Amino acid sequence: MKAKVYVTLKPSVLDPQGKAIQHSLELLGYDQIDDVRQGKYFEISIKPSTVEGDARTAVEQFAKEVLTNPVIEDYRVEIL
Repeated sequence: MKAKVYVTLKPSVLDPQGKAIQHSLELLGYDQIDDVRQGKYFEISIKPSTVEGDARTAVEQFAKEVLTNPVIEDYRVEIL
């Protein structure tokens, strides 16, 4: 089983790295880009003996407590 965790800045938080990426894309001729927001992606292998519900609970907990800053970031968890 695998867990995927996507971490993004909250919409109200400025994203200077995203703006720099957008500017670079424009310089390369990609003028159709309106906005870029960057984030983080984690892929976590779960032990096979773990029940899916327990895995989701554990990943949700450590995503909230360890992988993100809840003041400025949101996260989404997928269990596969």
